[in-house]
Amino acid sequence: MKHFPPFFPRIAGAGRQLGFSLIEIMVVVVIMGIMAALIVPNLMDRPDQARAVATRQDIGALMQALKLYRLDHGRYPSAEQGLQVLTGQPLPGQAIGGQAANNQRSYMDRLPVDPWGTPYQYLNPGVHGEIDVFSLGADGRAGGEGNNADIGTWSK
Repeated sequence: MKHFPPFFPRIAGAGRQLGFSLIEIMVVVVIMGIMAALIVPNLMDRPDQARAVATRQDIGALMQALKLYRLDHGRYPSAEQGLQVLTGQPLPGQAIGGQAANNQRSYMDRLPVDPWGTPYQYLNPGVHGEIDVFSLGADGRAGGEGNNADIGTWSK
């Protein structure tokens, strides 16, 4: 019968217990702490990044609807008409017998609101272009930086 060496070879000083020393455990904890310090800030910023991406997508959809409106009418909606005209719903004082005065086409089922729960803003003429569609960001006020920055047709 052959003799196989044990799976775990014996260490000199057979009376010692096998395991991790306090120093080894401390090194692992420090390494994990450093990794967490590097990774967690990136993960914490993800919801804000997702809101900014969603805002840009909504603005892109609104701009497409506005371009279709322009093709049909030869101009963008006025600032008074606003984005509401894209839904085909009559504006206040424009309804005749329950229908829109000019039997408007619907370019969107509903108007989206930005990820912070406020309506998108529309300017005609725009400050940054022919028209501007934008969100005022998390703070709901013009200007700002970071999460509070305005996101519009001019921002990339």
